[in-house]
Amino acid sequence: MTDKNNIEIPEEKKSLNFIEQIIEEDLNSGKHKEIITRFPPEPNGYLHIGHAKSIILNFGLGEKYKGKTNLRFDDTNPAKEDTEYVDSILEDVQWLGFKWHGKVHYASDYFNQLYEWAVKLIKDGLAYVDDQSGEEISVMRGTPTKPGTESPNRNRTAEENLDLFIRMKNGDFKDGEKVLRAKIDMSSPNMHMRDPVMYRIKHAEHHRTGNKWCIYPMYDFTHGQSDYIEGITHSICTLEFENHRPLYDWFMDHIYEEGRTRPRQIEFARLNLSYTVMSKRKLAELVEEKYVSGWNDPRMPTISGLRRRGYTPESLKLFADKVGIAKRENIIDVGLLEYSIREHLNRTAQRVMTVLNPLKVTITNYPENEEELLPAINNPEDETMGEREVPFSKILYIEKEDFKEVANRKFFRLKLGGEVRLRYAYFIKCNEVIKDETGQITELLCTYDPLSKGGKSPDGRKVKGTLHWVSAKHAIDVDIRLYDRLFSDESPDGHKNKDFKEFINPNSLTVLENCKAEPFLKNAKSGDRFQFERLGYFCVDKDSFENKIIINRTVPLRDSWKNK
Repeated sequence: MTDKNNIEIPEEKKSLNFIEQIIEEDLNSGKHKEIITRFPPEPNGYLHIGHAKSIILNFGLGEKYKGKTNLRFDDTNPAKEDTEYVDSILEDVQWLGFKWHGKVHYASDYFNQLYEWAVKLIKDGLAYVDDQSGEEISVMRGTPTKPGTESPNRNRTAEENLDLFIRMKNGDFKDGEKVLRAKIDMSSPNMHMRDPVMYRIKHAEHHRTGNKWCIYPMYDFTHGQSDYIEGITHSICTLEFENHRPLYDWFMDHIYEEGRTRPRQIEFARLNLSYTVMSKRKLAELVEEKYVSGWNDPRMPTISGLRRRGYTPESLKLFADKVGIAKRENIIDVGLLEYSIREHLNRTAQRVMTVLNPLKVTITNYPENEEELLPAINNPEDETMGEREVPFSKILYIEKEDFKEVANRKFFRLKLGGEVRLRYAYFIKCNEVIKDETGQITELLCTYDPLSKGGKSPDGRKVKGTLHWVSAKHAIDVDIRLYDRLFSDESPDGHKNKDFKEFINPNSLTVLENCKAEPFLKNAKSGDRFQFERLGYFCVDKDSFENKIIINRTVPLRDSWKNK
């Protein structure tokens, strides 16, 4: 890296986060020769920005230490899982730019092995079948300050438990009629160690195994053993699993075989964003109750929603890097996410002029039927993007808000008798205002200075205002969806006695039809991103069709919420 004088600047070495420190210690000590991490989503919904951070962390560690990262679906609940969610997760991981090692893994691939381990625990006197209902088990588990009460079924013989468990597997019992529990310690201060449920009966078709099974392992009896089967070295979870770690280790203690890789669970703080809900259940509620158009609604914090809104993989990686990896929970200002996309698109987005609320401008001294092409810079941050030609003619459109008939000295846009610069074009002066019968302004009559071509002053006079514009003759119509934050409250799910949906922002979507864009957009494709000069960053939506382009606003040029 060099400065403008071509002098070498030493790059600042970034300090290791606590997970990287653990990994480097394990590599240096010879505990592991290769690092293997995994990303283990449950296919019961679409991934959100918090999952993106986890993806970037796990796959990033695999890349940094020349190791491997598995993608594994923890598909242990057939009632809530679907191949639609599997497909969306595969797309999200690949869109972020990562490739998993080998084939895609599924916890359901290990159902036979998990069953065998459950049988082993039963034979060893470490698991038993309980006839109590879920409600009874919950009550008898006690409280954090009061020990639990042992189940009346806890001291069944291993032979009786094994017979009942086999019959559970064979479908002899109804849902909820029996469960398999680990026999640990009902007086443990850790509630997760008070004889947790390992298997429950669920007569439901699984998206991969069909009706082969009617008993399904619980998450705590699945993810650790799945890590073990796959040879995962570092099982990275969010902080809510910290209290589960003793149970993770307890199961490992009773199935571990000498010489195999034993995974280590490490917890980090999950991502919490202001003005956002991150619960899959609550996001599903928004979808199911039609508050949004779907999981990929551009107002949703899902990866597919962010992608549709115009966010880039690079911006999410920049955001994750700025947030960092912490051990304590905190709330990150969503403004940092919006800053990250501005940072990336400022360097990479094509500039285009588009008028959202058109006001007709007629240049009275411009020759009739004449038009010209004016050079415009595609991106001032990247010279390699070159220039485009913008058509100019006698009748133009500018933004309605860029004109005031009467304005004070601090209004630097166009006013009656005032002069402004048209971006890449000429100076124009407003001489007359035309109104309809209701008094609304419908047209401005202006003159232009032919010597000011390119927006340069011919005689040194200063013009403070510069406006974007579009030639009426050449403009194409586009529909613009102005998306804003979905919630108006900084912590919508942080109010004990209120439903988070009460804080939905009624202005989170505004649709503007027949906006005027320069013809450069005519060939725009779904997913193309632009900076509309003076307005913000925008992305072509997948709903666009042959005769109408639909465009989503990603973010304004600046944080418009600072003054709200």
